[in-house]
Formats: sequence, structure tokens, C-alpha cells
Amino acid sequence: MTQPATDLTHRLVSSPGGRIHLVEQGTGPLVLLVHGFPESWYSWRHQLPALAAAGYRAVAIDVRGYGRSSKPDATDAYRMLELVADNAAVVSALGERQAVIVGHDWGSAIAADSALIRPDVFRAVGLLSVPYAPRGGPRPSEIFAQLGGPGGEEFYVSYFQEPGRAEAEIEPDVRGWLAGFYAALSADTMPGPGAPDPHFVTGGGRLRDRFPTGPLPAWLGENDLDVYAGEFERTGMTGPLNRYRNMDRDWEDLAGYDGAALTQPSLFLGGGLDASTTWMADAIEAYPTTLPGLVSSHILDGCGHWLQQERPAETNRLLTDWLTSLPS
Repeated sequence: MTQPATDLTHRLVSSPGGRIHLVEQGTGPLVLLVHGFPESWYSWRHQLPALAAAGYRAVAIDVRGYGRSSKPDATDAYRMLELVADNAAVVSALGERQAVIVGHDWGSAIAADSALIRPDVFRAVGLLSVPYAPRGGPRPSEIFAQLGGPGGEEFYVSYFQEPGRAEAEIEPDVRGWLAGFYAALSADTMPGPGAPDPHFVTGGGRLRDRFPTGPLPAWLGENDLDVYAGEFERTGMTGPLNRYRNMDRDWEDLAGYDGAALTQPSLFLGGGLDASTTWMADAIEAYPTTLPGLVSSHILDGCGHWLQQERPAETNRLLTDWLTSLPS
């Protein structure tokens, strides 16, 4: 596996929640990289050197609750408005007025809302794996409760809602749980057609009961898994899971943005085998209305959820091509 470059700079900067840990490389226009669940700045290890080589100041953060960033105790400290404030604070702490923001998974939603709420700071937005869908409709908890499968199966987002419940499953064996979760959503190791869907939990069961138990995905070396597991074994899972526990609060907080289009120049990259892309096909079809500034949109055939790690060279090329097209 390709290892991160040795000339990375680690820093802690002040934020509304305490501090944000970031890793940066390169000089030039600022590109802020925001990871998803359950990851860290390390998920951008392939992009940092590529963007630096292309003439950008690439900065990957540990989102609040992850890694070396602060982990407030209160559940509502992980609402979207707080994470947007963190991102704006990072830009300011780096001595910049504006940045391009790029996010993956939950980071995609965080990036989109950062651009929506603070267009003065975030001049362009890149979305990986999770499409942009404007705020609207019923409460998210009501929607996810209706997604239960046959026999009383529970959707994983609903499973994550109760404090302590998912932690009790994950924390006794963080490394094994992460390996299974990553494999379940990777193109080369995900369950085949007709297999039980790993996004659902059976009554009285665990999410990991449906995870693959074979080899690691090709993109995930043992050392890479050690990095991820080491972080979560040290910090626990509550901070990361609290993101899911604020979806109804976000729905309330962002009521003023109901149906809002994201107008900055934008990019979308999705995996052809990723449930986030296939389930939200309607959101992608709505992009002419919801993302009127869309510059580039690509579905990577045969790719799963972790696209910047599964397909680093292709992701880097598409990212840098898009960045080059942006007004300076």
C-alpha cells in the first residue's frame, strides 16, 4: 500500500469546540478535506501529496469527535452548525479567507452545509460518495424508521441512535469491527447479490453479523487498519456516532435552508457499487436544480463506498482537473 508522504505537517488549531487536528501539505489555494464515518484525516493520505504536487495547500482534518480533535461530552455538540463553525475556524486559523471544501461520506454532507451556510468562506465544494440533497421532507428519524427490512430489520442509522448501543457492539473489538465494516462497503469484498444487506440489523442482532469475514479489501493494508483502529481504540466511538444522533436537530436547525440549492462550483464523485449512490439516484438526477454550479460529475464503475482509497489515482485526477477549472 502507498504510505503517506513524510513531509506532512500536523497542527492543532483553535475551534469553537476546543481544537481541531489537521494535517497539511503543499502551498497554494487552500483545499479543506473532510472525512466521513468511521475514518480520520488518514482517509485522504493519497490526496494530500497529489494536491500538493498540483499546486494546492491541501489540509485534511480530524472532524470533531475523531482522532486528536476535541471531543465534547454533549451529544448536541455534534450538530451540523457546530461542524460548519469548526470548518470556518480552521480556514481562519490557517490565515486564509476562503477555501475549496471537499468531503466524503458524512464529510460530503458537512462540506455541502459548510458551503451552504458560509458561502463567504467556501468558494467551491466537492462531494464524494454521498450526493447533495436539500433539507426537506419529514424528520430524518421518521424516514429511517420506515426503512426497516423484512422481519423487523432495523436500518443502521436507526440502530446508531441510542447512546451506548452501537458502542457496546464496536468497542470490545474495534479493529475487527472496522475491518468488517470497511469490507462490507468495498467493491472487492462486499456481500454479493442476494446476500443479507449489511446496512440492516436483525431483531436482537448486531450490525457486524452481516459483515464479510474474509480478506481485507485491496485498498486496506494491515498497517492502514492499524492506524484507524488505533485512533478509535484510544478515543472510543461516541463522538463519531453522535453525528448520527443529531440528524433531527440538523433538520430543525436548517429549516431556513429548506429546498436550498448549492450554487458554488461543485464536483460529485460516486461509486457505481455504492449504496449511497444507488439509493440516492433521485438526488443525483435533481442536480440541475439543486447543484446549478455543478462542473463535473462522475460515477466510478465497479467502485464501492471508499472511493478516494479504492481508486486514488482516478480520484486524484478528477479532483485536480476540477480544481484547475475553478476561478482563482
